[in-house]
Amino acid sequence: MGGMTATNARRVLLAAPRGYCAGVDRAVIAVEKALEQYGAPIYVRHEIVHNKYVVQTLEKKGAIFVETTEEVPEGSIVMFSAHGVAPIVHDEAAERKLATIDATCPLVTKVHKEAIRYANEDFDILLIGHEGHEEVIGTTGEAPDHITLVDGPGDVDKVEVRDPSKVVWLSQTTLSVDETMETVDKLKTKFPLLVSPPSDDICYATQNRQIAVKQMGADADLVIVVGSQNSSNSKRLVEVALGAGARDAHLVDYAKEIDEAWLEGVSTVGVTSGASVPEVLVEEVLEWLARRGFEDVEIVKAAEESITFSLPKELRRDLRGEASALVEEQAASSRPGPVGE
Repeated sequence: MGGMTATNARRVLLAAPRGYCAGVDRAVIAVEKALEQYGAPIYVRHEIVHNKYVVQTLEKKGAIFVETTEEVPEGSIVMFSAHGVAPIVHDEAAERKLATIDATCPLVTKVHKEAIRYANEDFDILLIGHEGHEEVIGTTGEAPDHITLVDGPGDVDKVEVRDPSKVVWLSQTTLSVDETMETVDKLKTKFPLLVSPPSDDICYATQNRQIAVKQMGADADLVIVVGSQNSSNSKRLVEVALGAGARDAHLVDYAKEIDEAWLEGVSTVGVTSGASVPEVLVEEVLEWLARRGFEDVEIVKAAEESITFSLPKELRRDLRGEASALVEEQAASSRPGPVGE
């Protein structure tokens, strides 16, 4: 890939918006505030957001991440992650005498409410999303008897419903916009009376980050997406970049994971980050690239974001006191002799 010429000057296209969305910002601050107010440990059911660095940083401050409610000692404080949980998880927490803080993103809560509403109207709900993703598990838990998961366009053929005139689609908030619309189109061909949700479920941040990547993808020889492997919206950015014409695209948690070989014959590198990624990680990538001659950075701006969400209301209460009271209450009621489990 020979010598440098004026025509292949190295440059970086930096996507805007990128990184933290309002729901992630709110969830991460909620953990920090809870630790400040109530002291460690604060238990968090599932990774608060899908980012390695964020989880490790909060662990150092005293957050303990668990996969199940059973792992949380009775009388503790537990926080639910930004991805949301099924109603049964709230019940489990109550049974274990836990004080809870719900850091579910309000845009995920909106999808939960849609699921409840359509289930109450006895619709069959086709939930477009990735099997096993926490958000899908949480939404499905709101109306398990009414929800069928549709994992992409390839799943449409096997979908069956009770009444084709009472069908609605909903979706996970972090999907590829284009692939989701492809799935919806196929579903509409199969179920012409398919109802759409009142507003698109894919969130503003997911859409904006994809639009920015599309704008720069065609001009980039290589796109680096900063994000974790279990982050749905980050993985979608890699797919969108390739779909938009980028020659190559990779997902990395840290600058040190970039392979020098990816730069072979590359003059334009696109950089973006998923919605759960702190900007410090992007800055490290930009520094890594600058040391290799990619110092010229141009911003590719797709949208302005000014959305913020207020913190979970539970942070305004004395949760340690509430948790102790729950345990006390149980102790008092069980003194005459334990009742069968």
